[in-house]
Amino acid sequence: MSDRALETPKPADGQAEPLARRGMGHALQAMRAIMLRELYKFSQQTGRLVSALVRPLLWLAVFAAGFRNVFGVAIVEPYDTYIPYDVYIVPGLVGMVLLFNGMQSSLAMVYDREMGLMRLLLTAPLPRPWLLFSKLCATALLSVLQALVFVVVAALIGTELPLLSLSALHALVALAAGALMLGALGLLLSVHIKQLENFAGTMNFVIFPMYFLSTALYPLWKLQESGAEWVYQLARFNPFTYAVEWVRFALYGKDPGVAPYVVLGCLVVFFGLACWGYDPQRGFGGLTKRGGGGP
Repeated sequence: MSDRALETPKPADGQAEPLARRGMGHALQAMRAIMLRELYKFSQQTGRLVSALVRPLLWLAVFAAGFRNVFGVAIVEPYDTYIPYDVYIVPGLVGMVLLFNGMQSSLAMVYDREMGLMRLLLTAPLPRPWLLFSKLCATALLSVLQALVFVVVAALIGTELPLLSLSALHALVALAAGALMLGALGLLLSVHIKQLENFAGTMNFVIFPMYFLSTALYPLWKLQESGAEWVYQLARFNPFTYAVEWVRFALYGKDPGVAPYVVLGCLVVFFGLACWGYDPQRGFGGLTKRGGGGP
């Protein structure tokens, strides 16, 4: 055999770039396109931002104001002094913004999967987990932006928060991790929601239990002190509780304990199950599509 036959064939014009590098470039380009699309859509929907802020601001300006001095929080971690109720509730309301946007993303995913852009993206020559991760990052980015706007508005109306400290950077990391976890949960729910009509009922069984059975509105020791043991136990096993507590402890520069591990662990589990559910060999929801699946 001649030496020429053993030579590695040279790539044609336009293919000189290594395949791995081109693949990573295409993957990053796809992520950038998905995130920019979500940001553009959000910029055209001013009512979405208003509705995302009205709900927590009503809780802060009306509910928390009414209980400002009636329901004070004792000197417990992460606080070094007595605080009014509106200060305590702000991390929980930030979590509300993340939770509702994460669930709303699952509604958008159902629509996009059936008749929108994701219907085409899921057939793109890119790993499906990467496409889902790009969608998840776009959702988390929007959640964090909305939460930051709410925090700024809360500070402007007089809520005292340690926003100008180094601990605020840790709180931002906790905010992003919580947004990713709740976005991954919304992505997982979109696997099992086949029609938009089923979305409202599914949300009622997810959003309200997760929010009210957590430390968003009251500390765990208050639940145990009042004798609501079953509510206390459910709140302890609620991943949303740990997302809120991580933000709360990080905001005051205190050790959040196991909260980061729970949030990041749930993020991995939720996202892994969502990728498994979106596997075309099984069809959405782990069921083979009608007409037969692949081997």
